[in-house]
Amino acid sequence: METVRVVCAHDCPDMCSLLAEVEDGRVLRVRGDPEQPFTAGFACAKVNRDAELVHSPERIQTPLRRIGAKGEGKFAPMTWDAALDEITTRWQAIIAESGPMALLGYAYSAHQGQMNRGLMLGLFHALGASRLIAGTVCDTCCEAAWDITVGPIGGADPEAVDDSDLIVSWGADLVATNVHFWARAEAAQKRGVPVIVIDPRRSRTARLADHHLQIRIGTDAALALGVMHILARDGLVERDYIAAHTAGFDRLEAEVLPRFPPARVAAITGLAIADIESFAALYGAAKRSFIRLGEGMTRLARGGEALRAVALLPGVTGAYGRRGGGALLLTAASCELNYAALRKPSGPAETRLVNHSRLGDALLSMRDPPLRGLLIAANNPAVTCPDSGKVRAGLAREDLFTVVHDPFLTVTARYADIVLPAATYLESEDFYRAYGTYYLQYGRAAVPPQGEAWSNFRLAQELASRMGLSDPVFRMAPEEAVAALFEGATGPAAALDLDELRSGRPIRLAPQGGQEFRTPSGRLEFYSGQLAAAGLAAMPDWRPDPQEERDRARWPLRLLTAPGYFQAHTAYAGVDFLRRREGAPCCILHPEEAARRGLADGAKVRLFNERGAVGLVLRVSDEVLPGVVLVPGQRPDGETLSGTINMLCSDRYTDLGDGATYQSNFLDVAAW
Repeated sequence: METVRVVCAHDCPDMCSLLAEVEDGRVLRVRGDPEQPFTAGFACAKVNRDAELVHSPERIQTPLRRIGAKGEGKFAPMTWDAALDEITTRWQAIIAESGPMALLGYAYSAHQGQMNRGLMLGLFHALGASRLIAGTVCDTCCEAAWDITVGPIGGADPEAVDDSDLIVSWGADLVATNVHFWARAEAAQKRGVPVIVIDPRRSRTARLADHHLQIRIGTDAALALGVMHILARDGLVERDYIAAHTAGFDRLEAEVLPRFPPARVAAITGLAIADIESFAALYGAAKRSFIRLGEGMTRLARGGEALRAVALLPGVTGAYGRRGGGALLLTAASCELNYAALRKPSGPAETRLVNHSRLGDALLSMRDPPLRGLLIAANNPAVTCPDSGKVRAGLAREDLFTVVHDPFLTVTARYADIVLPAATYLESEDFYRAYGTYYLQYGRAAVPPQGEAWSNFRLAQELASRMGLSDPVFRMAPEEAVAALFEGATGPAAALDLDELRSGRPIRLAPQGGQEFRTPSGRLEFYSGQLAAAGLAAMPDWRPDPQEERDRARWPLRLLTAPGYFQAHTAYAGVDFLRRREGAPCCILHPEEAARRGLADGAKVRLFNERGAVGLVLRVSDEVLPGVVLVPGQRPDGETLSGTINMLCSDRYTDLGDGATYQSNFLDVAAW
């Protein structure tokens, strides 16, 4: 038996270093690498089953050609040569007739490797195709809000939580989505450090915390501003830090904070005045408070405003200036590599853009030219995109030539003209940069690709060759492509020894000292001149969203979506054990709401609004408040009674970053 050091490529902030035990070309077991200090020698419950992902009997073994209707899922095997010939012939014809903007390349998050994700994007950049604004379904809103407030720079070092005297998980279910940070927080909790969870759901993390503030959805900004009000009222503001490192607090204190006394904040958030006062007192007394920011609070109409308000809190107490203090959203911006070497090897500087969240609208409405060719890799937009019914209507166009590269026949793949078998991360070589820790690592393949699977990297290079692209990166071996990423790197990454990187061991590149600010002023910005110049509110505030208020008057329940524990996203749907552990796709209603509708636990129910209907199994629990329906995970058709939850979600944008508004949707529930 051989043990191979690999890196988890699932969409997760932890980026675990792993050890794969291999025998006769099969992965027998995957376990945590004890040499990685943060991930600490253990893997999550999902990744522990990734040997089953590699060797799943449900995997696609050969390229496939559609022989039935789009969406029907009827295919016949074909050879790689025949598939590639057909793809390039069709693309060349589309470019000749309509120009390269009639093509769209869509590679996203199911493989976090920089090469397997980046080079596929580079292929379409070099072709001059329409370009996907990727990530709007996930993180563009929170990133835009952070960048405006703190700057395009990573947040607090998660390992510094060992020195914290207060830990706040704000809008993050750490046990499900950031388990290695939770392990550190739990160790601190055992030493007497309070752990507070702010979340509209009584999640696994909330149940383990010292205090859970079960806030109403979309009221995070009001709570953060209310805490600032109390800190100012009680003399707990660190005035020296504010004077030296921030901009605009005086205006916020004079113009905004007086409108957020505890009584009003309680009325907005649904929290008790005593709980708001208690939290503010704890936060104000702490010197090294650490806020782990979740992205979920930003996936609604005023999500950017919410994150801005919460991200400013450590500036009020000076926690940003102390190790163990501050806030962490993402870390990727601190790893300043030459990403363009893979993602933008050539091609026009500007071309037509397609917002990830509005793929369906682009497929149905875009003209001059319409989208005629689409390649999707490492994602499942027919399930994960907002208004996914519209996405499916677009994918069903007979005149849209669609190629899907995936290990499994997903819902999206069922609409493809050609499906290509994709290698998983355990079968591909790549370089990884974490987005929730300060680690880099090179990962070897544990086993050769199973069946006739190809990596994204190999597919991008082969298609580039057939399409006549001459950029050197399309001929490089993986290790050469990694070197290109580091040519022109800045910051700590510029000094990295590539031989050390290629050894395959985790490398830590964490910032030292207090939080750096990269805003135009070089300070933490309570008042943003950038937003003022754009005609937007320069300071965070809270006010009801008019569209949400209209929808609330029409529909009695607000939708809350969150990752499932064993099925965080559809990349894990190929493991039967994990599907069974997660259980039937469900929705969760408070007992009062279930009783009001005459529904019992375990009943088959219909969730519906003006966009359609979805069938799920009901769980009755006080895990959520009245007026809310929780749907854990984005479960695909074939597992649900009918449809998938994002069919009920609008493709409306957030206030910043043009992100998805999954939590700004309203509906009702009735018996199936």
